[in-house]
Amino acid sequence: MENWEQALAARNDLNVYGDNALGLFALALRYQIDDLHSVAAESITDGSDDKKCDILHIDLEEEIAVIAQCYTCAKQKQSAPANKASDLNTAIGWLLQRQLKDLPVRLKQLAQELRTAIEDGQIRHLQFWYIHNLPESDNVKNELKTVEASAKAALTSMTNASKVQVSAHEVGRGRFEEWYNDTLSPILVSDTIEIEIEGGFEVKGDNWRAYVAPIPARVLSILYRKHKSKLFSANVRDYLGSRKSDANINNGIKKSAETSPGDFWVYNNGITVLVNSFELIKKGKKNKLKINGISIVNGAQTTGAIGSLGKLPNHRVMVPARFVQAPDSELVRNVIQFNNSQNKITASDFRSTDRIQKRLKEQIAQIIDAEYEGGRRGGHSDVISRSKKLLPSYTVGQALAAFHGDPVVAYNQKSNIWVSDKLYARYFPEDVTGAHVVFAYSLLRAVEEEKQELVVKFKAKPNSLTSQEDTLLEYFRHRGSTYLLVSAIAGALETIIGHKIPNRFKTSFDDKTSPVEGARYWSQIVKVTSPFSPQLSEAFSDGLKNSEKVNTAQNTFRSLVQATSVANSSVFQKFKKYVSISKK
Repeated sequence: MENWEQALAARNDLNVYGDNALGLFALALRYQIDDLHSVAAESITDGSDDKKCDILHIDLEEEIAVIAQCYTCAKQKQSAPANKASDLNTAIGWLLQRQLKDLPVRLKQLAQELRTAIEDGQIRHLQFWYIHNLPESDNVKNELKTVEASAKAALTSMTNASKVQVSAHEVGRGRFEEWYNDTLSPILVSDTIEIEIEGGFEVKGDNWRAYVAPIPARVLSILYRKHKSKLFSANVRDYLGSRKSDANINNGIKKSAETSPGDFWVYNNGITVLVNSFELIKKGKKNKLKINGISIVNGAQTTGAIGSLGKLPNHRVMVPARFVQAPDSELVRNVIQFNNSQNKITASDFRSTDRIQKRLKEQIAQIIDAEYEGGRRGGHSDVISRSKKLLPSYTVGQALAAFHGDPVVAYNQKSNIWVSDKLYARYFPEDVTGAHVVFAYSLLRAVEEEKQELVVKFKAKPNSLTSQEDTLLEYFRHRGSTYLLVSAIAGALETIIGHKIPNRFKTSFDDKTSPVEGARYWSQIVKVTSPFSPQLSEAFSDGLKNSEKVNTAQNTFRSLVQATSVANSSVFQKFKKYVSISKK
């Protein structure tokens, strides 16, 4: 059994997804996703009539869409069946070409969102994956060339299609091993780069060596435009973006690069770069630093700001840089940690070190079977060996946004919750507590579990669902439906517990309640209120984007919860016993 297979076998939490577990695992390896259950709730199609599309993963922030066909073989064979790869042509026809009214209900919402995202210019990379657990083959490769051509042809009639890069990939044993190995190394960009330098010096330690020199900003700009976030694979955060504000450091970096190129070197703190190796090449009066492999562990904001300029920076713009070669993995971890924790952190910088996240991390550590990383995506190892106790930071942000009335933000802006000072302050205020995080997070998990139960029941025996369950499953087929239902239930919390709540951030279970137990408490509330979810469907008329429609739909939902409160009083009273409202 290869390393990636052992890692997949360890993720027994994915077994419930059947063959699609392999597809989810592939997404985790490729895109460093540490919460596959929320991805599964949005991306897996849920029936036999899926038109050869097992997974449709859309990430508007990354500007990607992945359409996948998954196949798992119990026996070892030389290659996967090529006809399964050609099945992706069927998926293309249904998702991109057929009239929406002709699509099965379970695909209609997915296809509509994909087409809208492409036409709105929100998708830059459209990928087709044939995912299996067998060796790759030329037969499959040839079939995927046809898939790629079919997809390009299907896009020609769509607005902004020329901006979409289309590719088809076989994700078999070789690709899995490659992606798995990438997760073990903090350096994902393996290019060999030669940089002209003027001056510089080498420094050596017991088990490391480094070279310090000013480098042209143009080098960073070219690297960033080529590799984007992969350039920061060892960093705690990617480039945070820039706004036209004097208080925003990234905008200041861009401004000084444009207006004071000759002085940039003295204005900037510089960058620290992990490399696999480096050597100095002397050629007459010109020296070159030859680097193999690169990951910027400190200086993501400098690099991103320079790379985001409208044109290459002036040749006079120089950046202080040090290149570190450290073969010891423990030393590498320390380099990454200390390079991102020794300087004062501002509100627009790394959230993972601010006092609110530190406090939440400490508080959640005291709760049974709960871990929290405090404002970060999981580390490289988390995507392959995720702790069952972990509350992923991005999911926590989404759960809090939904719980506090912003399902549009929860679904569409999961990264921006951490980047935007305004959004961050809204969902992580001074009075947020670890217990409240568990309260909101466990509601999201309870809703996702309710959807998964229906999906499993439908797949096992489609005709076994009641009319009410059919209607609820149709609601759940809307992308973003879980966040909207969380928001609607949280909005009806006063009715559920029977009295006014001045500040919803003060609500929680007790400090001993684990996320799993909390989800169990919420499950009965979800079961008695979810039948009203069809009243929320109007909010999806143009995707989950319109806050006014969301508010109107939630008001109707809340009225129905109120109207049935007497009938559900026993359930509500039982739940109320678990709820605590702090007066501090």
